[in-house]
Amino acid sequence: MTADAAVAGKSTARGPRDGLGGFARAALASSVGLTILIGLLGPSAMVPELPGPSWQPPYSLGAEPGAHLVIAMAALAILLGGAGLGAALRSRWRPDPRRLLAAGSGAVALLAFLPPSGSADHLNYAAYGRLAALGHDPYAVTPADFPGDPVTGAVEEWTGVTSVYGPLATAVQTLASLVGGDSVRLTVFVMALFNAAAFIGTSLLIHRFTAGDDRLQRRAALLWAANPLMIYHLAAGMHVDTLAVACMVAALVALGAGRLAGGPGGSPGAETGARPVPPRWPSALSRMTRRSPAPSGAPRRSPAAAGASWRSLVASGLLLGAGIGIKLNAGLVALGPAWVVRRSPRRLAVVAGTATATVAVAYGLAGPHVLDQVGEAGRKVSLATPWQLVKTGLQSLFGPGAYTIWIQLGSLALLAVLAWLLLRAAPAAEPIAAGAGHGGPGRAGIPAPTAVGEAGVPASTVVGGAGVPAPTVAAVVVAAWLLAAPYALPWYDGLAFALLALASWPALEGFMVARTTILSLGYLPAREPFRPEDLDWLKTVVRQQAVPWSLLALTAALAWWAARAGARARRRPASAGPRP
Repeated sequence: MTADAAVAGKSTARGPRDGLGGFARAALASSVGLTILIGLLGPSAMVPELPGPSWQPPYSLGAEPGAHLVIAMAALAILLGGAGLGAALRSRWRPDPRRLLAAGSGAVALLAFLPPSGSADHLNYAAYGRLAALGHDPYAVTPADFPGDPVTGAVEEWTGVTSVYGPLATAVQTLASLVGGDSVRLTVFVMALFNAAAFIGTSLLIHRFTAGDDRLQRRAALLWAANPLMIYHLAAGMHVDTLAVACMVAALVALGAGRLAGGPGGSPGAETGARPVPPRWPSALSRMTRRSPAPSGAPRRSPAAAGASWRSLVASGLLLGAGIGIKLNAGLVALGPAWVVRRSPRRLAVVAGTATATVAVAYGLAGPHVLDQVGEAGRKVSLATPWQLVKTGLQSLFGPGAYTIWIQLGSLALLAVLAWLLLRAAPAAEPIAAGAGHGGPGRAGIPAPTAVGEAGVPASTVVGGAGVPAPTVAAVVVAAWLLAAPYALPWYDGLAFALLALASWPALEGFMVARTTILSLGYLPAREPFRPEDLDWLKTVVRQQAVPWSLLALTAALAWWAARAGARARRRPASAGPRP
């Protein structure tokens, strides 16, 4: 029996879960392979044409595949990706986290040299960068104002819309345009390099953040680095969300977010008796967060007194501000660090003040129109969310209208309820067995985790209250927002997956895998003009009916589960019972 199996209390003999692991391996590899093949085949209903010299990257075979073929490939990639990821998270498969990291990073790097697929958002990015490079304000003028330009003229569906992205995203797009010039192809490739670097950088940060615990590190790699749904949307789709996610993950790592609930060494549960997990930061960040261990026998300091150094607080604030400067809704993550340092007004002031100053400078320099389109987007309802059903119902009852205020108020109420329920159900810490030390099985001499929950991941937080670390709080808020938002697209879910990779919460992970899979099926493809007429049912039936009803049922199931889990957690001691 291996150490992993012994600790989990399970035999390594072959059984049903071995078959589940075999399916997970095949499904994950097939999903990523199909995603790569869609881009490799070249322009199609899933892959927009990129004007520019053919010798410039990105490259493809130019096979001109049929719309039905590539849409079927995309649907299969999504279904296999969701099923494979769910199976991998529940199975007894024990891949080396480093191999998952290498495989995922390799796929992302390869996709940077292939044309983006799934939507035409990258053409919008190129156009906004082009406008800024030519001296225009992308928040005040639209690509339609320059129809003869080779870059702005390539925009497909959003020609009359100003930029909705943050000023730092526009800065990246402008830099790409300065390099690419008149070539859409080269401009997109430069942005793809930024995107791949952000995705892989996030993978490395998460890998180092979870070092010292093979099980946690393996699960984190599945949730981000080797997650086929994120590779499909964020790597192949090349959405700007990847840049925002990278900043927010770096902010949490700089703060030592998951460790601030512990003692001076930064391990969670130092005061509560939870199993310590040693922080292992990348070298650049470790210098900001490293603290000398307390003398033997010295009393543990409180979480506020044992907080991160001032430099790490400033770095975290800067990175939080940068993430908000890329995409405004990424600011929800800031509630995690704010929750952790809330008992120390000075530390809270440093993080909040630095982040606010960064945002103020970035948005202030962008000009008076920088938030114009954000306001417009905030009043929209996407066809695939349950709020579209609500809107249709209100229109049938009370007549035509957008019912914006009603829907916004309902969305805020749902967000608050879901966040409260999820916080009450936050994972509980496990006590350390008497005499437990650092000599047990596990990496770096750290005791290997015991199996908890369905997939067996070590608990490292305290139920609710002050002991919940920043990644968990942030994951709760972001997940609640995603499920409650009237306007949501599948690539928005990348932020939740990155946070869950840091926090590790098996039950919530399962809900997010289901949600992303379902929502992704509603956007095949996310290019309206290029879907064949005989596949219009993908919009009228799948996107407008099947997906919203499925998400409504999923949201109700999550609320029911969280209410029950929270009630169970309140009835038992915090030191007892498994992770929900």
